[in-house]
Amino acid sequence: MSWDLAAPFIIDLHVQAEDIDGFGHANNAAYVVWLERCAWRHSQRLGLDLTEYRRLDRAMAVSRHEIDYLASAYEDDELQLATWIVDCDQRLRMTRHFQLVRPSDGVTLLRAQTTFVCIELSTGKPKRLPPEFLEGYGPAVVTA
Repeated sequence: MSWDLAAPFIIDLHVQAEDIDGFGHANNAAYVVWLERCAWRHSQRLGLDLTEYRRLDRAMAVSRHEIDYLASAYEDDELQLATWIVDCDQRLRMTRHFQLVRPSDGVTLLRAQTTFVCIELSTGKPKRLPPEFLEGYGPAVVTA
């Protein structure tokens, strides 16, 4: 597979009937769900799951999605979605890059970038990244 960056975290996806819109291809809302699923699984792999977020009273909340839809996905397509943490300012923000590929023909269907802001769960207000987030997310940052 030709990934945009080295060492991706990858999840496999199977396009379901409920992902398909009136135009016969995967709806853009399905892609956003897949991005979230991939980011969460990567966070879990790094030891930062919902239980840990609650314990720390912190979370990484989406502040911005930038999505380039490059080609369509169709029902029963088998896809691979990769993510990389490409920036972490060590204070408040973290950025992920995503690439969605259909392995059967090697076509990249989507590229996206999501910016996250660390918030305090109890107030919803921005708060500095706790040391546990720096230890989990920091070493995972990939540079081009």
